[in-house]
Amino acid sequence: MPRGNASQSKVHYQGKEDDFVILVDDIESVQKWKDDRSIPLAQVVSGFKIFITHKHGAQNAHDSASKSTLENEFGTSNEDECMIKILEKGDLQATETGERQGPKNDSNGPRVAH
Repeated sequence: MPRGNASQSKVHYQGKEDDFVILVDDIESVQKWKDDRSIPLAQVVSGFKIFITHKHGAQNAHDSASKSTLENEFGTSNEDECMIKILEKGDLQATETGERQGPKNDSNGPRVAH
């Protein structure tokens, strides 16, 4: 696979104060988890990190969600409980990033005469 050519799956939850995003392994694993809650979260999420987008949508820069932000939105600062709520009520999104374009080695390394 060419460099930079990978898919990224995430769940986007639009909250009252902010938008929340968690990265997941793939859409299928989230669907399986919704059908069978005995599947551990570790097999669904790519990392136990919740991001906020400052109401700029799922495609913009993400910052880490603070405990107070989670408490205000979900009524708890427990990240596992917040992730479950995001997985249950959020929108699944999958994006395919294209191959990086342009020169791969501008300096041509040691091949350039000095």
